Amino acid sequence: MVTVLLPGPLRGEAGGASRLTVAASGTLRAVLDEVADGWPRLGRRIRDERGELRRYVNVYVDGEDCRHLGGLDTPVGESAEVQVLPSVAGGQ
Repeated sequence: MVTVLLPGPLRGEAGGASRLTVAASGTLRAVLDEVADGWPRLGRRIRDERGELRRYVNVYVDGEDCRHLGGLDTPVGESAEVQVLPSVAGGQ
């Protein structure tokens, strides 16, 4: 089982859960497909209409930025940890 970790700003889209467990593994795309099937609102916050990662969302697979690996084709093992972090903007 793959564990998907969610920060506070995304937990409302997953019923308040801070972590989700999904059966999908193989690629990050497969994991995010299962997330979108189970939690559609969360899926739309992570990926756009074309299924690509939104540019303000960072996704890490076992601590490595997926954009520096294989993007949505990043390999995800059966016991991997996937962390989703939306970018935070602000300041003066």
